Amino acid sequence: MFVKKLVEKASLKKPGGNSDTLKTEDVNPRVVFHYGIPSGCFLLAYDSTQKILAISTKDGRIKLFGNGHSQTLLESSESVPSKFLQVWNIDRKILTCVHIFKEEVTSISVSPHTEYMYIGDSAGNISVCKLDKESCKLVQMEYRIPFSASHGNSSDVADDNAVMYIMPQPTAETKRVVIIYRDGFITLWDLHCSKAIFTSGGALLQPVNHETKKVSAACWACPIGSKLVTGYSNGDIFIWRVPSALNFDRDLELCSKQNSPIHKLNLGYKLDKIPIASIKWVIPDGKSSRLYVLGSSDFLSANSLQVVLLDEHIDSRTTKFGLHPPEPCVDMEIMSTITIQSKNNQDCLLLIGKSGRAYVYDDNVIEKYLFQCQSRSPPSLPKDIRVRLSFADPTITVAKFISDNQYMSGTTNEDYLMLSKHIPALFAYDTRQKDGANSKTANFSRFSDLKHMYITGHANGAICFWDVSCPLFSPIFTINQQNEDDSSLIGVPVTALYFSINSRLLISGDQSGMVRIFKFKPEPFLAESSFMSLQGSSRKGNNHIMRSVQLLKVNGGVLSFNMSQDLKQVAVGSAKGYVSVIDLEGPSLLYEKHIASELSTDVISLQFATCSLHGFEKNILAVATNDSSILALESDSGKALSSGNIRPKKPSRALFMQILDGQETSGNEGQNLSRGSYVDDGMQKQCLLMCSEKAVYIYSLVHLVQGIKKVYYKKKFQSSACCWASTMYTPNANLVLMFTDGKTQIRSLPELSLVKETFIRGLIPPASKPNSSSDSSICSSQSGEIIVVNGDQEAFLISVLLQKEIYRHLDSIGQVYNKDLVIAERLDPETASHKEKKKGIFSSVLKDMKGVKETHGATLEAEDAEGAEALSTIFTVDNFPLDVENNNNQITDDTDEVELLDIDDIDLEDPGHKPKGNSMMSALNKKKLASKFQLLKGKLKQMKGKNEKVVGKEEPQEEKTGATGAGTVDQIKKKYGYTLSAEPSAAKMAQNKLGENIRKLQGINIKTTEMQDNARSFSSMANELLRSAEHDRRSS
Repeated sequence: MFVKKLVEKASLKKPGGNSDTLKTEDVNPRVVFHYGIPSGCFLLAYDSTQKILAISTKDGRIKLFGNGHSQTLLESSESVPSKFLQVWNIDRKILTCVHIFKEEVTSISVSPHTEYMYIGDSAGNISVCKLDKESCKLVQMEYRIPFSASHGNSSDVADDNAVMYIMPQPTAETKRVVIIYRDGFITLWDLHCSKAIFTSGGALLQPVNHETKKVSAACWACPIGSKLVTGYSNGDIFIWRVPSALNFDRDLELCSKQNSPIHKLNLGYKLDKIPIASIKWVIPDGKSSRLYVLGSSDFLSANSLQVVLLDEHIDSRTTKFGLHPPEPCVDMEIMSTITIQSKNNQDCLLLIGKSGRAYVYDDNVIEKYLFQCQSRSPPSLPKDIRVRLSFADPTITVAKFISDNQYMSGTTNEDYLMLSKHIPALFAYDTRQKDGANSKTANFSRFSDLKHMYITGHANGAICFWDVSCPLFSPIFTINQQNEDDSSLIGVPVTALYFSINSRLLISGDQSGMVRIFKFKPEPFLAESSFMSLQGSSRKGNNHIMRSVQLLKVNGGVLSFNMSQDLKQVAVGSAKGYVSVIDLEGPSLLYEKHIASELSTDVISLQFATCSLHGFEKNILAVATNDSSILALESDSGKALSSGNIRPKKPSRALFMQILDGQETSGNEGQNLSRGSYVDDGMQKQCLLMCSEKAVYIYSLVHLVQGIKKVYYKKKFQSSACCWASTMYTPNANLVLMFTDGKTQIRSLPELSLVKETFIRGLIPPASKPNSSSDSSICSSQSGEIIVVNGDQEAFLISVLLQKEIYRHLDSIGQVYNKDLVIAERLDPETASHKEKKKGIFSSVLKDMKGVKETHGATLEAEDAEGAEALSTIFTVDNFPLDVENNNNQITDDTDEVELLDIDDIDLEDPGHKPKGNSMMSALNKKKLASKFQLLKGKLKQMKGKNEKVVGKEEPQEEKTGATGAGTVDQIKKKYGYTLSAEPSAAKMAQNKLGENIRKLQGINIKTTEMQDNARSFSSMANELLRSAEHDRRSS
């Protein structure tokens, strides 16, 4: 028996290689385009200049949104916190650079209008990198900001030293940055002088009860960089004053007098011990600014998101209110959107919920409510709008994908532009924009204009047609199925669809068992409104493209359809186990057959076929139920051809069933199968494919018709369960499988040999359990194009084969970065001309902005250019050498560096007072000064030796030339650079200065020696006193 099975399997294998067989190098399952918000998102970033929104996910993906509908997806190979920085080429969508760091990166900040960025790490150090635009790689600069120079006080807790925020100061972005550490220490760092010019916060903020308090959020709260807001892990929110660039000396004096926050916001977070997750400040536009505060999503609170008005009355009264999103949020961002209807920039508040869903608020509505919330008749609280895919709202219950339309006619770019105008914006917070998008679609004239068409059935009973040729989901028309008695939607989910583009026939089935048959008019259609409201009959609403609509009711909810080859009959499978065959000419019900099954009677698939049985052609209808059982019926009468069903020993939920017509095994034709094989040519050509969650089977169709279980090939799934299956033709048939762990497999038919296996990140397969619900929808075309929709949030357009130019305008849609965009100018001071009172901590902000226009407005642009050029010079110098001795050796070898030291730069006078600043900086300066003194001392010795030699050589010469007269002496003095007058020369003055400094150095050395002697004397006296005390203690 064992030998017999080996012979049978060997006889079924294809000999040699077939040119039409799919090869591994021809297959590459990949995401061609991603549309919508990726699942698992948790972090936001926004570029106000390019209007680019970035969303990162927990699995390492980065989604970018640009102007219009442009968007692209970047996938990182690393999905865990790491110690490196990645650089992506957005145009090519490739990873170009991975920069390694010794410590974990905790903060990244880009210097505006330059190519430099600051990277802070967990050890408290900051490095500077430059982006090389040609190679798109990072270049490590010599400039750095060490923890010892910017902070100085190392904490016992390693995490407290981490750099949390690096924020360039507004109006002085190329000169100063504010550094905020996790322990609350704030440093204003001068990039040019390479030193801290102002410090605050830190240990003085720690509570008396030693409560843990760490910085968790921060942002600027002033357009000129004089106000700073920080949020902490215990719920505190402080407002700090920082010396601004416009009035630095005055502000520095004010800030030095008050080394504490100027205001504390009491919003209730500290009472509930809710850490501050994020703080965003909205730049004022002629009015008082406002602050968005978001609490941590790990704590439940009714007011986790609050809006605060920053005005002159904040000292005495805090104007605030809370927003109530549907769920706790993990991040927020203020961004601008451009809608097709308004063509204007509109600011909105974007939130990311803990579940990964996105919500938007109209920022203008929030601003109006903030000013009117304390009035006698306040308006209604601003409401959130969840970001949804327009084509997936309501939920998609069934979908069909028609790709590579062979009836497609020539199309132009104008046709695409006409359709794209009506695609609703993804981040539109006005529901009318989304609702009106479908009703204002372009006039649809023919199906032949569509290369890729997507048909969706929804939970409310609607059926929508979408053009995905571009590959945005552009609406074509919608069929809203209504009740007979009124104009309301039927509200019954569509559960099955069938569409024939060449016969212009659409058949839908719903959960109640209603079957609707739509017949379209011949093309081209009339140019009328494409929004149709069909009542289920042909009485009205059919004058555009619909010729007739007919209804039939079957027993049980409709699960599957199949059309006969002559397009005259359609088979319907229901959830109650009934198979109904309908004659389309009537339409009329030919017969209804109930399929008995022990486990599940749901008819998930059925197919008409012609089987060769005993030399005769037999028209059959193959039926598959949910428990993987298979039964063959006579297609004309519905009579069962066998006494029982065929099913596996261990049945599992069935996913897909299809009859293979013999083209898949054409390579076996003509093969001699007489040696030990009982399978003839007719049997070999007809197979049935059955795929379930746990295995896939290739049955003999001839044996199945007779009630005999004959398995040609079988493949069990071990690691994970299969959740979706379909076939594609290349032109031979191949099997496409998707698994619950995200894997995608391509297998050949009928051998089921593995051609390619890959993993698609972020793909959420449908639920594998029968009782569990899933919002995921998957459908494919015969050419291997797959559309996966995860709920109403994201969609994947997947291509299996290595084909190019599958979708039109793919490059332009993925272009989120505009190279030709002019860099936006600074904030116009004219927008801040609103008069405010002179009282309050925010009353001087707009007044200072007016001063920017009067004194610095004409030079801001020039200062930016000069500052960027200055940074290119500053960042190339090692401002804090790691090894002082090695650096000294290098300077000694370089004579040019010695010449830079001027005699007048040496000041040995005793200072009257100690300079203000960081003690660590003073220590470093003393070390540098000491090294310069050593270099100068060695240089003076060399100069002294040379002068002695020169004098010794010149004495005989003077004796020889002494009698030649004064003219010769003057010529000699002139030759050697001496002045002819009696005034002392510059060299003589320098020599005198050197001698004076040497005497001062000798005096310092003498004082140092005396201090050392005194220290020794004091030490000896202390030791003598200690011995005396010890002797007295023992004697007593």
